[in-house]
Amino acid sequence: MSGFFGVISKKDCVFDLFFGVDYHSHLGTRRGGMAVYGENGFNRSIHNIENSPFRTKFETDVLTMKGNSGIACISDYEPQPLLIKSHHGTFAITTVSKINNAKELEEMLFKNGNSHFLEMSGGDINPTELVAALINQKENLIDGIKYALDSIDGSLTLLLLNEKGLYIARDKYGRTPAVVGKNSNGFCVSFEAFAYLNLGYTDYKELGPGEVCVLTPTECKTLVAPGDKMRICTFLWVYYGYPSSSYEGLSVEKMRCNCGKYMAMRDNLSNLDIDCVAGVPDSGTAHAIGYANQSGIPFARPFIKYTPTWPRSFMPTIQTKRNLIAKMKLIPVHDLIEGKSLLLIDDSIVRGTQMRETTEFLYKSGAKAVHIRSACPPLVYGCKYLNFSRSSSEMELITRKVITRLEKEVTPEVLKKYANPDSVEYANMVEEIRKELNFTTLGFNRIDDLKKACEIDEDKLCTYCWDGRE
Repeated sequence: MSGFFGVISKKDCVFDLFFGVDYHSHLGTRRGGMAVYGENGFNRSIHNIENSPFRTKFETDVLTMKGNSGIACISDYEPQPLLIKSHHGTFAITTVSKINNAKELEEMLFKNGNSHFLEMSGGDINPTELVAALINQKENLIDGIKYALDSIDGSLTLLLLNEKGLYIARDKYGRTPAVVGKNSNGFCVSFEAFAYLNLGYTDYKELGPGEVCVLTPTECKTLVAPGDKMRICTFLWVYYGYPSSSYEGLSVEKMRCNCGKYMAMRDNLSNLDIDCVAGVPDSGTAHAIGYANQSGIPFARPFIKYTPTWPRSFMPTIQTKRNLIAKMKLIPVHDLIEGKSLLLIDDSIVRGTQMRETTEFLYKSGAKAVHIRSACPPLVYGCKYLNFSRSSSEMELITRKVITRLEKEVTPEVLKKYANPDSVEYANMVEEIRKELNFTTLGFNRIDDLKKACEIDEDKLCTYCWDGRE
């Protein structure tokens, strides 16, 4: 995943740019970058943030960079923003994207005369450079941005900065957010709306799907009107979003509390003697609060997440090491574990590795029972639209491993049965996962309750990873 922030102002923008993008540190762990435009042209800086927070790496750059406009990003993968010089002039560009048809686009660009790519991230062409090459296929910059949005199979939201202004384009189906804030000196653009509130900006507008705007210090002008089809990622609320985030008018914290409430309403607890409800920090906490409030079972924190020196950004990209670091961050409170029957809620169960290890640790620490609830339905399909699991195969999902064991042949029709919470196949899959991970009981939020928790038109929600709906 990635996050971005941009500013265009009558005054120097670097302070706002620095802190605005720093508020996106929960969305990226590998690269951070800033590019500003001033009287001496562009100035850019990119750093590796795998072992140190964004703020630490860029606090020196902030003292030397000057400009009235700029864009910045925090990324889980490729270094950006990039500086590009073409027939459109020089511009800086950063993207949040997943490009499923990258190889086909590369071949097309080579046939059309694109001679080479320079930004080879991990052996692959940098997706942001690929987007810039698509933009450069058209004579007009706006036509180029529209062409890039239309050409990509997957998702694309971008910021582009040149001497004329700051351009922002939201994904064609609005799969990721893009918002504009305003103050007396100009505008900012952001992935997360809360990122600009403490910087003195107020909400100005949220871009619609496929909308393209250009900003100057005095104006925000729509160049391409929004489309009428929305498919925003529901997982933004469940997992990605910071608790103070809000998408399409619905706050993350409220949605997560709603999820917990609906799970509690469905759960049959008559035969379960549960002492407390707890959330796996951090994203499971609000789900657990909603569950506890609805069920009347006390909320407790048998785990505390240690964050003073281990921020979100200190997460290796190798999955095995990520699992270890995630485990080491959670510090148990033995007084709330020993002899207790615990109901733990996590945002999701992906591979199941961390939750199995957590459960085993709880048993060793004296827990009487460990009941697990997932705030979202079983992840049956690998995401095609966000980089939630870019380096992982669908077969790493515990659901797919179990389905493969239970079925001779896994077809799309078979997967639909396992995604249906009212089917026998679904019940068998959940029981197999429970046994494999050694939970006392296991329950998942239902897809219909998840949609209700979002409180917006369900046709606007992308739920592909749970039900395969395009």
